[in-house]
Formats: sequence, structure tokens, C-alpha cells
Amino acid sequence: MALMKKQYYIGLMSGTSLDGVDAVLCCVDAENCEVLKSHTHPFPETLKARVLAAIDGQTTLQEIGTLEHLLGILFADAVKALLEKSGMDAENIKAIGSHGQTLWHEPAGETPFSMQFGDPNIIAAQTGIPVIADFRRKDMALGGSGAPFAPAFHKFLLGEQTKGVCVVNIGGIANITVLGERLIGYDTGPGNMLMDLWIAKHKNVPYDKDGNWAREGSVDYGLLETMMADAYFAKPYPKSTGREKFNEAWMQSVQCSALSAQKTEALHSNANNNSSFLIPHSSFKPVDIQRTLLELTALTISNEVLKFNPDMLMLCGGGARNGLLVERIAALMPNVHVGVMEQADNLEAMMMAWLAYMRMHNKPVALKDVTGARENTILGGVYK
Repeated sequence: MALMKKQYYIGLMSGTSLDGVDAVLCCVDAENCEVLKSHTHPFPETLKARVLAAIDGQTTLQEIGTLEHLLGILFADAVKALLEKSGMDAENIKAIGSHGQTLWHEPAGETPFSMQFGDPNIIAAQTGIPVIADFRRKDMALGGSGAPFAPAFHKFLLGEQTKGVCVVNIGGIANITVLGERLIGYDTGPGNMLMDLWIAKHKNVPYDKDGNWAREGSVDYGLLETMMADAYFAKPYPKSTGREKFNEAWMQSVQCSALSAQKTEALHSNANNNSSFLIPHSSFKPVDIQRTLLELTALTISNEVLKFNPDMLMLCGGGARNGLLVERIAALMPNVHVGVMEQADNLEAMMMAWLAYMRMHNKPVALKDVTGARENTILGGVYK
């Protein structure tokens, strides 16, 4: 089959925020990836709770196997719902690209590995469509960090000669793409993940729409300084991270460290002034933490973008719909034009459809400059 002939692919993405399964039907060829229909499939709260419990270490081998099975069924259901919505027959789909649900991503350990769940055999069996999955581990076997993959897709969409442009995808984790003669990309740190976690805990909603709750709070600069002191932010690229690093335990740790620093500063001040000492309040206001988490995301993104002195920053991912977050990123970079990409919410799922296309045509994905792998390679296993 000629490479230039357009084919239909489905892309599936469930990110670290666990807020739904994004499914897109795409028409893909060697030069374009066009979304024909999209669908966001609900992520059951009970399943989400079980996934988060497993990530937190409260699990067994039996639970791991069960989650692999249940997530496979969830992704298959998302495909079937998309097909029904689009009116497309399964036999017209060349393949499904399924990222899977990341439970753990540890590229820098003594035994680097990455775990994405959602049995592709179940997806293939229930939909009748070949599935491409397990994209990250081949890159890691070649010494790469296995993430992020978005820079290669951004380069495909925007062209190789695009200079002076950065793209930042703000999902659960935020990642940057620097377009130019050499492709650069890496995870900048938390995107929506910590903000989503915090508002879910205190407001019982999945995310802070448009940053409205954060707008009611104030940045706690002592807490922000403690957050920014994390070694990940000073680490040179290539690098990648995830929920195994930035999670509720991390938030509790930085809050304790910030309070300890406040108490130490107050003690020193008291000693110098020979006055009575009042212990600071033992907690932060939840709304102020929400605002501080948003500032953390904005600051860690802007710090990395400014290293490359671009003319334009293009935002995508769910965070691009957070008005306050976009405002803060733009304010921190007054000399950079900040805009939101078309199909901002669907780009990661589109990427999975494109990666499936690349695998079905046995094309290596140009990621070695991004991940640090020894060579570019064909990614993903085929499950027919």
C-alpha cells in the first residue's frame, strides 16, 4: 500500500489526571493527521480510586492483573463509543494506537522501567481492530527516558523548519518542545496533576475550571520557594517525570518543609529582637495552596521556555483551557507571544493515532535527541 494513501486510525489517551479517556478518529498520511471525530469517555470513579491506590503502593499482584484487565475493557468501550458516534465501521480502521494508563514511570532508576496498563489483547478482541501499544519501553531499552513523545508529533504537525517556536503540552505533567534545527523536548514538571489532586480532595470536583478557585487564593511565596527547590527542576534534560514523583506525598513533604522554614525564620527573628516567639499556624489555607500550585506550574513552564528565547509559545493539552494558568504563563514571559493551538485538547490522542500509523508502516520515530536514546527506533507492539 502506498505510503501517501490516507488511512483511518484511532488514538487513545488516558493521562496522569485520570479525568477521562480521550479517543479520536483520525485520517492520517505521511504529511497530515486530521481529526474526524472525537469522544471523551468517562473514567469510572471506582476504577480511578483503585488506580490511584495502586500507584500509592496499596496493591497486590492480583490487583495489578485486575487493573490491566479492567482498563483494557475501558479502552475498548471508548473505541466502541467513538465508532458509534462517528458512524465508522470497525473494518475501515487500520489500527488503534493505545498509550495505556501509566501507573509508574521510572527512567532514572537502577533498573529503568515504565508501566502502562490496559490490555491491548482485550481491546483488539472486543473491537476487531489491530492495536498498537507498549510504545515507551523500546526507547528505554535503548537508553532513553521513554518520554515525552509529544515533541516528535509537534515536529510532524508544524514542520521541521519552524524556528523561534516552543510548544508546551499541559496535561497532568507538562512537557516542552523546542522546534528548530535540533528537536529538544522534556517534561518541565507538574501540569494539571497537583492542582487536580488538591481540588478533588477539598471540593470533590475533578479539576479547577478556568482556575476559578485558584483566583480566590493568594500565592504563598514561602511554600512556592520550597516547591521550586525540588532537584527535578534543576536537573538538565533529557528528563521525564510523573505521578510517582509529584503526588500527594510530595505535597505533604513540601508543606512540612515550608512550615519548618517559617518556624526557623521566626525563631531567628525572635532571638534578634529579644521578643516572645509565636509559632506560625500549622497549616496553609487550601485555596492558597491551589493558587500556589497553579503558580508552580506557570513558573516551571516559563522558566524552561525562556531558556530558549523563542518568539512564540503555543499551548496545548487540558491546561491550555485554564484561563488563569494561561494568563500567568503569558505574564511571566511578556516578550513571548503566547497562544493556544487548534485541537488543543486532542493532541495527545492524535499523537497516538500517528504513532500507530508510524508502527504500521515500520517507520522509526525521531526521538533520540529528546529522550537520550542511542538511536531512533520503531516503537510499539502490534496486537492483531
